[in-house]
Amino acid sequence: MKKIGILGATGSIGLNTLDVIKNRPKDFRVIGLSAYNNVEAIAAQIVLFKPKIISLKDLEVIKRLEKLVDLSGIEVYTQDKGLLEIAVNDDIDLLVVATTGTASLKPVLEALKKGKTVALANKEPLVMAGEIIMRVEKESNGKIIPIDSEHNAIFQCLKNAETRDLKKIYLTGSGGPFRQLAKQELENVTVEMALKHPKWKMGKKISIDSATLMNKGLEFIEACWLFGLEPEQIDILVHPEAVIHSMVEFCDSAILAHMGITDMRLPIQYALDYPERKTNNFGSIDFLKIRQLTFYEPDTDKFPCLELAKYAACERGGKGCVLNAANEVAVSAFLQGAIQFTDIAEIVGKVLEKHTSVAHPALQEILVMDRWAREEADLFCYQQ
Repeated sequence: MKKIGILGATGSIGLNTLDVIKNRPKDFRVIGLSAYNNVEAIAAQIVLFKPKIISLKDLEVIKRLEKLVDLSGIEVYTQDKGLLEIAVNDDIDLLVVATTGTASLKPVLEALKKGKTVALANKEPLVMAGEIIMRVEKESNGKIIPIDSEHNAIFQCLKNAETRDLKKIYLTGSGGPFRQLAKQELENVTVEMALKHPKWKMGKKISIDSATLMNKGLEFIEACWLFGLEPEQIDILVHPEAVIHSMVEFCDSAILAHMGITDMRLPIQYALDYPERKTNNFGSIDFLKIRQLTFYEPDTDKFPCLELAKYAACERGGKGCVLNAANEVAVSAFLQGAIQFTDIAEIVGKVLEKHTSVAHPALQEILVMDRWAREEADLFCYQQ
């Protein structure tokens, strides 16, 4: 039986993870759960899964939770301390990291140092500090298994293959909700429009990132670190049908493609069961209904966030951290109605331009860069 901790239990990935777990009580035991302030959701999870340790936003949220469920016998923590306590808990074998933002960086590092398997759903840790994280994984007994559908697809295609035999990988994406809009029409995009992804049901932040194609850019940076690739070894393809989740090309020109339905429970279950495979009832592709698979080159003139991410991947020196931080602030401002959709890329680009690279930055330097980039982006969003 695997013992599981979940950071971000009430978000989309967390809920899907628990959906996989709940039907297999002989295979999994939930030890730790973290949430932000959705007390109704985590209260129901506590009743069903009976965790030993939980973490929430603050004491006020804990007080609200205590009115809904008995917390006696459960270790209760708040904020960053709580995430770390779950990450290093000795009873946990596998840590699912599904929080948004930068809060998961330290928990990922500490879990790896403790030799745990980290099922990584959010992109921020590797985008911010990929060099450090991959070094820690190599030096410890820990292991990262990506949950993000594209990277999970590559991970599966590369299983038992030698990295030296790898020629190129292809990251696919649906192209987002505005693939067919003219560039000038993007100036009129509303929050409601941007949140309507054509294929996946996701949280607000990742939905906006998918609409700007920043999500694909972050995946580009993540793939460089996760699979030890140079930027020129990664191609991005717009694939509206979202049937092929990614492809791997080897030195002999053979290409393996990972195909599947658009259901996040598939990569989640793979990560939970790794290295085994187990049956499920999630459904399968009906090839007779697909009829065609199409691929297009992404329009980086219309979606400049993708080029900004590629620049950050090539430059390194903390550029990924700055890109990520500035984007988080800009997306939040857009969701609040403070800036336009097209302002997101412009603001991220301005912050990147002001940043001075630091070769092989240490963790503390990365955290300083993160704060600086957020402050700069905040000025562009709200005070100019």
